Amino acid sequence: MQLGKRGALIVLEGCDRSGKSSQSRLLFEFLCNRGVQAKHLVFPNRSSEIGGTINAYLKNTRELNDQVIHLLFTANRWEFKKEIEDLLNAGTTLVVDRYSYSGVAYSVAKGLDFDWCMAPEKGLIRPDAVFYLKAPIEQLMQRGEFGEERYEKKDFQLKVASVFDRICENQQHIWHKIDATQTQALVLEDLSTKVLEVIEQAKDKPMKVL
Repeated sequence: MQLGKRGALIVLEGCDRSGKSSQSRLLFEFLCNRGVQAKHLVFPNRSSEIGGTINAYLKNTRELNDQVIHLLFTANRWEFKKEIEDLLNAGTTLVVDRYSYSGVAYSVAKGLDFDWCMAPEKGLIRPDAVFYLKAPIEQLMQRGEFGEERYEKKDFQLKVASVFDRICENQQHIWHKIDATQTQALVLEDLSTKVLEVIEQAKDKPMKVL
């Protein structure tokens, strides 16, 4: 992968209703307002054929076994790998709502093996930074629309959080915890300060893969 003034791959992770969608959009807008060339991405990307199947599964209108849906989530990320790589090489910073770590965390929470879940992610572009929006599940349950999709159940989300905690502990060089119990403005302030540093540091570094 070429070495140049590239953009940074910024990923927001966390349990359902932790504020990833709102904060990723706000962060994208913040960067644009600062004159940073940026793009906002969301996974799963439900616009593709694979994404449509995932959407039906998440909305409880289609049943698939755990291994199949895990591989579909991974395949959805691989569909956009070249686009991600090209954008980064063109100097665009990507703000991504969920990535490989969500795929692994949710499948491991269902009882699948961690290494098996991680294997098909190998070769995807590695984020320059992952921001883990963390808040007690009980608090997240009080937020609007919790429970509308398949995985939004308290016991399951506790398992997901446990896997995120494990990954965060093992990858502290790129993972950063953000207190998601703060106001939206304070969370964005925390994120934006750190993200500007990451973008500056990533400019002259080669991309890495998972």
